Amino acid sequence: MNATGITDAVRADFDTCLADADEGGALELAVGLVTSGVSAEDVLLGLVAPAQVRVGERWECGEWTVAQEHAATHVSRLTVDAVASAAPVGGGSPRHVLVACSDGEWHVLPSHILAEVMRLRGFQVRSLGGSVSPHELLSDVHQNGPDVVALSCTLTFNLPLAQRQIETCQCAGIPVMAGGPGFGPEGTWAYALGADLYAADARDAAEALLHRWPPVLCGESSVQAGAVEEYAALVRRRPELLADLIHVLRDVFPGLRERPGGSGLSDVPYPSDIPSPSGVPGPSGREHEDGTDFLGRLLDSLAAAVFVDDARVFTGQLAFASAYFSARSVEPRCLLAMTDALADRLRGSPRTLDTLSAGHRCLATREADSRRPG
Repeated sequence: MNATGITDAVRADFDTCLADADEGGALELAVGLVTSGVSAEDVLLGLVAPAQVRVGERWECGEWTVAQEHAATHVSRLTVDAVASAAPVGGGSPRHVLVACSDGEWHVLPSHILAEVMRLRGFQVRSLGGSVSPHELLSDVHQNGPDVVALSCTLTFNLPLAQRQIETCQCAGIPVMAGGPGFGPEGTWAYALGADLYAADARDAAEALLHRWPPVLCGESSVQAGAVEEYAALVRRRPELLADLIHVLRDVFPGLRERPGGSGLSDVPYPSDIPSPSGVPGPSGREHEDGTDFLGRLLDSLAAAVFVDDARVFTGQLAFASAYFSARSVEPRCLLAMTDALADRLRGSPRTLDTLSAGHRCLATREADSRRPG
């Protein structure tokens, strides 16, 4: 038995419940831990959250279908609710936290766990769920007057949209705590967007707010005007660039024409609630997207990388896409052809070209590594 009371055998049993979509078994196991004396916070962060990461890994490597992922995620959500209901909640705190996902972000489970951990710590919590627009966020801030907004982002291509939410809150005088792998290693991109605080996980978020209350407005965006200009140009040209990519793929890889949907990536399912392992940008959170949408996400990642002036946003998405394709016997060379085609069409955009060059190097290195013996 480890410090939290959650053994490897317990984790394996919970993983089996998720694999079998066994709601009853999962709830009995998790709630049983709480009633036996394991803290609800430890169950949420030491059992449920890591299990969901493993769900994502199984989907990414092709072991699970998107339907299996959806079923497992549904069980995880039910488990979070059951564990929170079984535990005593701290009370009496005047600290009011508003929890929301960034605009375009449908990975709700991380914010769900955050909200429950905050409640267990005695905070007053209001949760708005997935993909909250700046207008919706501002309306709720004005109506309910939180002391701080906790903003969750899993996917890096949502960073430009997240900045709008951060700016909206700060204009209303409300500080923002950012969290999630979408904000980069150690919150690099959260601070670049002007967030006031960053927390790596729900426990860190609660500790930070308990020890640094009240939170204050101190963030400042470092996004440059030139980056915003190139980002806006990429957004305007997105339909044109997407059409170009599809034609390039058909010309370079004629065999892709025979696959349903035209692009050769016609049935790329994205899971609904996977915190991407190791912070690598992962699936979009939508129930089902076709290959055109998949290519669009790559364009969105390119635009977001230009916006925050950090090629890692784009290279991370390329690395994920390459691994995803390899696991499904799709030739990852199509990503290299795509990157080169974009560079040819975007010669007048220096930041974008630098980002695409980094993407080319990343893919070339991965291909070379894959060909090495052993």
